[in-house]
Amino acid sequence: MFGLPLGLFVEIAVAILLALTIGYCVVLNERLKRLHADRDALRQMVTDLIGATNLANTAIKELKTTAVEADLSLTARLEEAERFGIELANHVTAGTMLMERIAKITSVARHSQAMAPAPVEEPNKVQSALQQLTDRARARGNAA
Repeated sequence: MFGLPLGLFVEIAVAILLALTIGYCVVLNERLKRLHADRDALRQMVTDLIGATNLANTAIKELKTTAVEADLSLTARLEEAERFGIELANHVTAGTMLMERIAKITSVARHSQAMAPAPVEEPNKVQSALQQLTDRARARGNAA
């Protein structure tokens, strides 16, 4: 070949292949480092995700508890409102009946006033005494 012994040529080829292998090993080592770093980051991410999931589960349980309490409270308030509604309806009915009775009583009273003769006013004792004195004074004034 180029005037080089065959053994030297093989040695150079092996050295080049060895250098390429070492270079490739360095590249693979860097990739492995990144993979390990990514694995650690992924492990941390999974840990954070588990923590967030636990927090979410706790929050969901608290929301369910709050929803049950709110439901019980609203049910009690609705029942109370229904009782008040019934009581109010009873009061309105009683008020309507009372108004009808008052209307009947006033109607009868007006009707009986129209039919009754005008009451004769009885003179008051003081007024009758004054009237008698006035009459006597006139009678004396006419007689004189």
